[in-house]
Amino acid sequence: MPVPISYPGVYIEEIPSGVRTITGVATSIAAFVGRAKRGPIDEAKVITSYADYERSFGGLDLNSAMSFAVRDFYRNGGALAVIVRLFNAGSGTAVATLNTDNLAFSAISSGAWGNRLQVTVSHDDAATVDVAAQQGLNVTDLFNLTVEDLGTGFREDFLNVSVAVGPRQLDRVLENISTLIKLPALPDPLARPADGVYTVLEADEASDGNVLSVNDYIGIGKDTAKEGLYALEQADMFNLLCLPPDWDTAANDSYPGALLSAAASYCEDKRRAMLLVDPPSNWNSTDAAVTGISTGIGTNSKNAAIFFPRIKQSNPLRDNQLEAFVPCGAVAGIFARTDSQRGVWKAPAGMEATMRGVAELTVKLTDLENGRLNPLGVNCLRAFPIIGRTIWGSRTLKGADQLASEWKYVPVRRTALFIEESLFRGTQWVVFEPNDEPLWSQIRLNVGAFMHNLFRQGAFQGTTPRDAYFVKCDKETTTQNDIDRGIVNIVVGFAPLKPAEFVIVKLQQIAGELEV
Repeated sequence: MPVPISYPGVYIEEIPSGVRTITGVATSIAAFVGRAKRGPIDEAKVITSYADYERSFGGLDLNSAMSFAVRDFYRNGGALAVIVRLFNAGSGTAVATLNTDNLAFSAISSGAWGNRLQVTVSHDDAATVDVAAQQGLNVTDLFNLTVEDLGTGFREDFLNVSVAVGPRQLDRVLENISTLIKLPALPDPLARPADGVYTVLEADEASDGNVLSVNDYIGIGKDTAKEGLYALEQADMFNLLCLPPDWDTAANDSYPGALLSAAASYCEDKRRAMLLVDPPSNWNSTDAAVTGISTGIGTNSKNAAIFFPRIKQSNPLRDNQLEAFVPCGAVAGIFARTDSQRGVWKAPAGMEATMRGVAELTVKLTDLENGRLNPLGVNCLRAFPIIGRTIWGSRTLKGADQLASEWKYVPVRRTALFIEESLFRGTQWVVFEPNDEPLWSQIRLNVGAFMHNLFRQGAFQGTTPRDAYFVKCDKETTTQNDIDRGIVNIVVGFAPLKPAEFVIVKLQQIAGELEV
């Protein structure tokens, strides 16, 4: 606003520049949905390392394909992940309970891990006189509580707690601090428990539940309740979705097409994310993979990609014997590593995309076998001398040659999703601004600066900005009718980089000239 003028002199007025920097969003936040040993259920929890996963979800578990996939993600260069634990209790007991003489504790989450909990109650009246006086309680109201997970050795100590109303009221202390146990209700009457060591009785033990079903992911009402797959609605953003299949231990080891279809639609319509599809375990040959992809796997979304075959790694829970695991975690880690080193526009494949910790592949592919799968949109995992195990394909499920899609390649699709999400978040300030040329020029300035920065990083084709991208926002894109309806139209175009899938070297002999 103009400076109010009231006296002769010099006045200073600051004029806004109109620059609102658009920051590129993260590109390699991986979301994992599946079974885990422990942890909150139907809740999206962000972790930054595999140690975080071990603390919150219990680490590796023979019943959890997700636990190995998350390990592979961090082993191969991943940084940020979102974990959603699902649990199918079936007819068994979901949560372990532990009773003292008058307190009924329960494990903080479902699973058999809670069967190894131990609670120790001790009284030290002489040392708590002053503490009791500070809390307005009697010395006989206070006690010390130690909770230990005998399975992992993790221990929590709670000193000078009480079941009486006060600042150290036990149920509230556990609710705010404990990661092992909770107290659903205070005893009646309010008396402290007796000294002793208490463990979970056999009758109060819980189970690890049943193998997950498709309904645990996308059952009726899951979307509105934000449960199952849709618990990811609680997460601000993710870019890669992994669904390590839990049903391989069942008789039917094929990938449920209904789940893939729902997950791909969720990624495409709501989250601007890529779904990384694992091959079914019965794809044990090139012919089986060709038949499987030709028959259909439930989706051919432009926001999905499949990688074949599965990987073999040593299993520390089975004396380091080699076993087959799904590749989605390792692939997501390589996506993250490539993004940080080269950018989202670089295909996460080739000699640099080596898989760490992978000893073998379940199917060893030749060049000719690779040539059968690549035109169908199946990304092959290959083993080469010296290079090792690597990703040797970068096509989406729209990447079959017969489909002739503009979203054939993974890096092209991911670049577009990156730009879309960045502009979506970076142009929120436009809402409710006066819809006329001053606003349009600001939009062109800020969006143009963002696109030019990507051009300078080598994200687009072309040697000049004019060849690489354009930004339009003017009276041609936004008509008077649009203005009357409260609409401003921004048109952004870019020339994507496409990977060099086929390198052709032409060689010919030069006939020497005869000397005369």
